[in-house]
Amino acid sequence: MPWVYKIVASDLFLEDSGDSGSQIPVSTDMTRFAFTQCNTHVAKDLGSKFSVVFPKEPINSWAMGNYEYVINADIQITPSGAAAITKRYACNIKYKNKADKTGVSDINNWSVNGISGLSDL
Repeated sequence: MPWVYKIVASDLFLEDSGDSGSQIPVSTDMTRFAFTQCNTHVAKDLGSKFSVVFPKEPINSWAMGNYEYVINADIQITPSGAAAITKRYACNIKYKNKADKTGVSDINNWSVNGISGLSDL
């Protein structure tokens, strides 16, 4: 095991993408694009069974580094034939094109690594 710890602590797995992370919530152009793409993904996942209203801004957004983001937001969901409910979700999303920002509006340039908080719908 000591050998494994030395390898993990080394620069072997370090990827310097030029996009640094932050331990505190941030609001940048990229976190705003990530928020929009998470909302698009959530709406697509929920389909036509639900009416969804998204807020203008997330509660928090974090830049994890290497063009990966975590978005936390409340959304209002109205199931067909039921009263509206507010759900909080977290979305982990990554921009595939790294520093090339020309495709940030294209959903195909983003990969959603996971969404939590909406599994009980």
